[in-house]
Amino acid sequence: MSPIPRRNVLQAAAVAGAAAHASWLLGGTPAHAARPAGAATGAKGADGPVEITWLEDGGLGEAPGNTFGVPWPMGALKAGTPFSLGAADGTAVPVQTWPTAYWPDGTLKWTAHAVGPEAGNAASYRLTPGDAPAAPARALTVTRKGGDVVVDTGTVTARIGGDGGSLVKSVRRGSTEIARDGRLVLLRQGRIDDGDQGTQKWQRFDGDIEKVAVEQDGPVRAVVRVDGRHRRGSRGWLPFSVRLYFHAGSDAFRMLHTVTFDGDEHEDFIRGLGVRFTVPMRDEHHDRHIRLGGEGRGLLSEAVRGVTGLRRDPGAEVRAKQVRGERLPDPATWDQRVTSRLHLIPTWGDYTLAQLSADGFTVRKRTKPGHGWIAAGGGRRASGFGYVGGVGGGLSFGLRDFWRKHPAQLDVRGAATDEAEVTLWLWSPEAQPMDLRFYHDGMGQDTHAEQLEGLNITYEDYEPGFGTPYGIARTSELMFWANAATPAAETLARQAEAVQTPPQLAAPPAHLAAAGVLGALFAPVDRSTPAKARLEDHLDFLFDYYRDQVEQRRWYGFWDYGDIMHTYDADRHQWRYDVGGYAWDNSELSPDLWLWYAYLRSGRADVFRFAEAMTRHTGEVDVYHLGKWAGLGTRHGVQHYADSAKQQRISTAVYRRPYYFLTADERCGDLMHALVDSDETFLALDPLRKIRTEPYEPDPRALGIGLGTDWSGLAAAWLTEWERRGPKAERAEKKLKATMRTIARMPNGFCTGEGRYDIETGEFAEAEKKVSMSHLSAMFGQVEICAELIHLTDVEGFEEAWLQYCRLYGATRAEQQAELGGYATNLILQQGHSRLTAYAASRLKDEREKYGTRAWREFFTKDAWGYSDSSPWKTEKISGPMALVEGSGAAWVDTNTTALYGLAAIQNLALIGDLLPE
Repeated sequence: MSPIPRRNVLQAAAVAGAAAHASWLLGGTPAHAARPAGAATGAKGADGPVEITWLEDGGLGEAPGNTFGVPWPMGALKAGTPFSLGAADGTAVPVQTWPTAYWPDGTLKWTAHAVGPEAGNAASYRLTPGDAPAAPARALTVTRKGGDVVVDTGTVTARIGGDGGSLVKSVRRGSTEIARDGRLVLLRQGRIDDGDQGTQKWQRFDGDIEKVAVEQDGPVRAVVRVDGRHRRGSRGWLPFSVRLYFHAGSDAFRMLHTVTFDGDEHEDFIRGLGVRFTVPMRDEHHDRHIRLGGEGRGLLSEAVRGVTGLRRDPGAEVRAKQVRGERLPDPATWDQRVTSRLHLIPTWGDYTLAQLSADGFTVRKRTKPGHGWIAAGGGRRASGFGYVGGVGGGLSFGLRDFWRKHPAQLDVRGAATDEAEVTLWLWSPEAQPMDLRFYHDGMGQDTHAEQLEGLNITYEDYEPGFGTPYGIARTSELMFWANAATPAAETLARQAEAVQTPPQLAAPPAHLAAAGVLGALFAPVDRSTPAKARLEDHLDFLFDYYRDQVEQRRWYGFWDYGDIMHTYDADRHQWRYDVGGYAWDNSELSPDLWLWYAYLRSGRADVFRFAEAMTRHTGEVDVYHLGKWAGLGTRHGVQHYADSAKQQRISTAVYRRPYYFLTADERCGDLMHALVDSDETFLALDPLRKIRTEPYEPDPRALGIGLGTDWSGLAAAWLTEWERRGPKAERAEKKLKATMRTIARMPNGFCTGEGRYDIETGEFAEAEKKVSMSHLSAMFGQVEICAELIHLTDVEGFEEAWLQYCRLYGATRAEQQAELGGYATNLILQQGHSRLTAYAASRLKDEREKYGTRAWREFFTKDAWGYSDSSPWKTEKISGPMALVEGSGAAWVDTNTTALYGLAAIQNLALIGDLLPE
């Protein structure tokens, strides 16, 4: 999430369930509602041809392909509509299309489109509905052979194992086997050596396949999913889910690798976690080559047996060809003083590049085991890319976010033998073992009363046994190329670029906004007036500040990358990384949504990459995917899983939806599907257990569920399953509409605060007339979900109930008393809630000006939590002994306020931008 420059200057479950498929059944077709507030009407091209461009310069480059998502207005395109894609010069580009969401009337809402190498590097493309797509020049096929799956791209053939330890049994290019036995490796040790002596032994576990499924089989893109566990003897643990992606005509494939921690954090310390391939070595030693990516486009380029720099010169042509990786002339044609002594030149078979921090990597090599290592260089940030092979073919390999998700490592072993072994270590065995133990001993906080006292001093909601990593997950992205020969340096550099920043196609902000998706709560960036330009400047400042803080504060690491900190400590000129609930943010008050809406309206590549990293992190690390809390996320804290507040507001699908629909990422789809039945978690854990004043035991027919953060999380999962036509779409639609209907019939609707929920029927029981409103209820995606639901459905009374909440949150006590029979206190975060008032203005046409004026007043006058035009809007330089590294700080900025300011500014501009006062 550090700055992502253009591509030519590059610097950023097994548990979760099945991916979305076009064969899923739609759960009902309700009447279709009016266009949502803020959506563009009659936008040119909203349902016609769409211009598609790359996020960064450089086109597809050496990547195997790309998948992108495009939304469509309700009623515009029938299900089954074909799509064609053409480059700017008119060249037809093969494209594979499938639906990822439907409107309630059955028309297409979101479609996904996959392209392969034939997309090339055109600057733009034209996606046209209604035209048949071009066929790939090289057909992609997927077949079953025995229990294995065989994918033939037309260039390479991969055999994927159906059981045992080999995920990828072989990768062949024509008749040449480039790699074999692609498998997963896990190293474990049972204790941490805290003293001066190391005594702990390591155990190796190997990936063991339990299930293989073909999720797509062409014609342009194939996806194969492999699930299993790491096994040693009778023990199987650390479940994995690996997806392999292939594209027609490509010599490369992509791997998405997810592990879920299910060990005992006091006994199961991961010492190494990797993906390993065997690469046959057929060429003469002087025709075998090693390449390791350094900084930027840098490469360490070596031969297993080098013939440069010798005392005797084999000849200029020989030396030049070896440096280029080309086949050398017959040694009989060399200077015989070299040829006769070739056997006396060492062969270097083993190489290691270790990136143990974000700021340094080292490279070393040796001739073979049992002999000493020789330093071969180093630098700051390696690209995470390498190659091993020869003039007769070889394997390129790369790990995305290599230095950002340190400690990482690349190993080549045995390149001087008949078989080299390549390991991409997601967790380097040369680093300290992965330590997931809780960071303190509880400090005597054994009762709820004592824990609430702790909350009042460090803001940490502690409870014994709750700070467990059991069930958290992490996803990594890898890429591999089966090369016919050692690639040229420029080709290798482009492959490394594809690893570091996989190319991404995207529709423009104007089209995204005109389609009316995601609540229609955004509009393209508009600087047409001084007031709007000032807000845009402020929004840019906030994003740029956080982007730069990631780099300055080194918010990197395997488990940490993608998150940001919650609150700044002005005294130490440091974020409060070690103070309870003020440390990692864990989606508190929706920074995920701020980032995605910022991207949707701007199309900025750096915003997309920042949001992408956060979505990968918060959906995996901050959420439980196994165990009794599966489906719940963890509140902000010193460790991502440390706080005892396990809640829907963190795991909510609303934070994943934009990324999924923009990229069709299957893993993200898994995460949302897994949440469909997360209402059952309320049987395992009462979110209000520490503060309830009346006896309460979870009852499946009367579960206490908040109408704000709890319900919005459930509703987001149900909505997503329903519109994706998932396996549980019918049940999801039933529960979604039942909760909407019964919230609406409560005397005070959403202002009631909590209801008793029947997990079987999906209904809330009739509630007494009371007033309970929280400053947090609507701040974790409820605004966005309600806007979508009002657009999609006509559930009686629901819109009125939501608009009542929107109108009354910022109303006077007298106005609340008159309408509700009571009033709420401590309704803070006025600036963030101004977008509720703005939404009311957009829906209540006769009172638009009244509520629009109030919304902008709330936005600009704020309360103790918010920014204003008189805020500093600048950083202060920090240097010398005041800080660990020189940089900048802004003590007046905190993440809660930033997320809410960003969302309020973006949504208010979209809904009532014309009422913005100068």
